[in-house]
Amino acid sequence: MTPQTDQSSAQTQAETAQQERDFMSRAMTHEADAINRIATRIDEQFTKAVDLLERCADAGGTVVVSGLGKSGYIGSKISATLASLGIPSHPVHPTEAAHGDLGRFQSKDVVICLSHSGETEEVVNLAAILRQDNLPIIAITRGIVDGAPESALARLATVVLSVGVVGEAGDGEYLAPTSSTTAALAIGDALSLAVARRRSFTHEDFHARHPGGQLGSLLRPAMELVRFKAGSNLPIANESDTVSKALNDAAQVVRRPGALLVTNDSGKLTGIFTDSDLRRLILSNPDDLQKPISEIMSRDPRCLTIDAKATDAVAMFREYRADEIPIVDHQHKPMGLLDVQDLIAMKLVREST
Repeated sequence: MTPQTDQSSAQTQAETAQQERDFMSRAMTHEADAINRIATRIDEQFTKAVDLLERCADAGGTVVVSGLGKSGYIGSKISATLASLGIPSHPVHPTEAAHGDLGRFQSKDVVICLSHSGETEEVVNLAAILRQDNLPIIAITRGIVDGAPESALARLATVVLSVGVVGEAGDGEYLAPTSSTTAALAIGDALSLAVARRRSFTHEDFHARHPGGQLGSLLRPAMELVRFKAGSNLPIANESDTVSKALNDAAQVVRRPGALLVTNDSGKLTGIFTDSDLRRLILSNPDDLQKPISEIMSRDPRCLTIDAKATDAVAMFREYRADEIPIVDHQHKPMGLLDVQDLIAMKLVREST
């Protein structure tokens, strides 16, 4: 193979790779466009759907979600999102419902049925049965055309949330559900968040349902992550102390942090003195060890209050690159010192972040 052939082959491979990347970009753009079109058509039907879901949750009911195939997978995810936001929910397979699982539906429940065509036989049959039992049905489907329901599911539903006529991603070459399922998922997420917002769902509520994993860790009180606490192993100096005295006092603490906090006579935090400050002092003028630490310390350090969450500490670390974050009470008295290594140990940040 000649050098010219090698060069031509490499050029062809590069062009093919670029065409593939362009294709994937168009596919993602197509899916994003499907969501954007829905976002411009949020109407009173969406408000009615949120009303139904809120009343269901407040009455102690369950949001039952059903769909077949890819719509079933999307439904399961919507159900999981609802449950994570304090709205009881579980998915039911439409075929299994006809073979005993109808017992999962109770009079206080609301049902979300997903079918892009609105003609999926199993889903339509389930909706027909539930409609006879007077259960409210929210349909996520192609919806309404020229003011009239265009599918069997839409005609059975209490509320119709229209995905619209969506062409699937892939330059029209493929029929696999992509844009349509992405749009349905976005509708489910928007509903879930709107209901949680109405019910004043808090970070504390979310943490109660997500005690594990990184989400749970981020919502823990920052003080729970602290190893260095006032009155235990956190050196605290007075503004009038010399640097030398403050360091000698801090040396009595086993496994002390990389900084000591400085307070005034009222016990309020006024400064922080880090190991980096000490290195700079020794290299520039060791005689400054005899100066009051108030003249050397960094004044008014950024800090967190005692009710802050771990996510607040992560945000502060990322924005200010602070290796030590004081935590104070509401009188601005130091309670602890959060070291960045505590966040790294919890895998909430990386050393290179």
